Amino acid sequence: MTEDSGRHGRGRPNEGPKAAARNRAALVAAAREVFAERGLEVPLSAIAKRAGVGQAVLYRHFSDRTAAVAAVLEENVRQIEQAAEDERATFAGMLGVLTWHLTDSAAFIGLLHAERAGSRSGIRSQTLGLSERVERALRQHLPPEHRLSAGDDLTLAIAMVSAAVTSPTREERELRALAAWRLLDVEVGPVRAFDG
Repeated sequence: MTEDSGRHGRGRPNEGPKAAARNRAALVAAAREVFAERGLEVPLSAIAKRAGVGQAVLYRHFSDRTAAVAAVLEENVRQIEQAAEDERATFAGMLGVLTWHLTDSAAFIGLLHAERAGSRSGIRSQTLGLSERVERALRQHLPPEHRLSAGDDLTLAIAMVSAAVTSPTREERELRALAAWRLLDVEVGPVRAFDG
């Protein structure tokens, strides 16, 4: 055996922080996909497998299911906040970004129903804070005369739409979300991820 096994294909050179960041990003993306397909109670091994890493790598980044869910939620909320900071953002456009997250992430739907999260989930207080951040981002672009500007109307509308997003495929979830917004007589911009 040679000293430099990386040159002979027997090992990979240690890439340190670059590999750690890449692995974390792959794990968060895999968690989002697996949670959307199979629900939040999916075995963590399914996330590691989807990300193409071993379980030890998964546990280096996420000590348990709660940490994996929290990472997905944080990314969802961060993207909505980034969309709100875009000077071209409109309320309808923000609802399009929100709807994309609703249809793409089962964990995000759970966030918007944080009041139902029991102590078993271990993330109730965290989800309440994240939910408030989503609402703050949306309110930055909510015109004062909009039908959802009074009281808790925005919060209730988001909860109603997220409750309607209960379908096994992403396409069906998007159709249901758009139908719910339409029934509420609320204009929604293109359903898309915010890409900066």
